[in-house]
Amino acid sequence: MNLTHLDDKNRPKMVDISSKNITQRLAKASGMISMSQEAFESIKNNTAKKGPVLQTAIIAAIMGAKKTSELIPMCHPLMLSKIETDIIEFEKEFAFKLIVTIKCEGKTGVEMEALTAVSIGLLTIYDMVKAIDKTMKIGEIILENKQGGKSGEFVRS
Repeated sequence: MNLTHLDDKNRPKMVDISSKNITQRLAKASGMISMSQEAFESIKNNTAKKGPVLQTAIIAAIMGAKKTSELIPMCHPLMLSKIETDIIEFEKEFAFKLIVTIKCEGKTGVEMEALTAVSIGLLTIYDMVKAIDKTMKIGEIILENKQGGKSGEFVRS
């Protein structure tokens, strides 16, 4: 199998997508952050010293999606048409799940934008409450599903 991001001289390259068709693209990713009860309650009750944690994390996720091509070397800049976020509280586990869905019309997929958005959003939560709990765990960052493009639809089972 040939690696698409290397040229014939084994140098890195960005894939040429000029001959691809423009199609509707959608990707949904998610990830979790778990923490101490004290950190969880400070977020839930909006008492964190740095301000509204979840609202800030959502803004950070949106910014992360928009800046993906600046952060991941071989990603193409995309004109994103929709970024939707959701945060689910897990009261018993002292955890939050961040879900990001991204849509665009383009020649390449938005999986990396969705995964980057989730990562940046969760890192923002960590940053805002690390004074309370440095043992927080970020994980389970996964692509939930994607639509569009040559490879078609993917749904995690």
